[in-house]
Amino acid sequence: MKTKIVVVDDNANNLLLEKDLLLMANFKVFTAMNAKDALLTIRREIPEIIILDVQLPDMSGTEIAKILQDEIETANIPIVFVTASVLPADIDQLLCIPNSAYISKPINTRTFAKEISSYIK
Repeated sequence: MKTKIVVVDDNANNLLLEKDLLLMANFKVFTAMNAKDALLTIRREIPEIIILDVQLPDMSGTEIAKILQDEIETANIPIVFVTASVLPADIDQLLCIPNSAYISKPINTRTFAKEISSYIK
């Protein structure tokens, strides 16, 4: 069975690129472009990992992560934040969230799927 991943990004180009790279690596990929759709998709699919943009139009990625941490079904799903914001304070805030990691944008298309695989339990 393929590993399920939910990718959340409000930028259609980034979302398509990440989705295509993961599909080529044989993952089953679900996508969302905002927090509301992300939470619905994550709760429905219960993926093995979540790839989450930090800045979304309706809620921040860190807020989504905190909501998921409080729910039994989703509390242990690893979250990889993908962000262009790589200031030390921002990174510290992301890594304070249990079970999280980050990848900076622009992503490396050659290594992205392998990096994501390394965070799956």
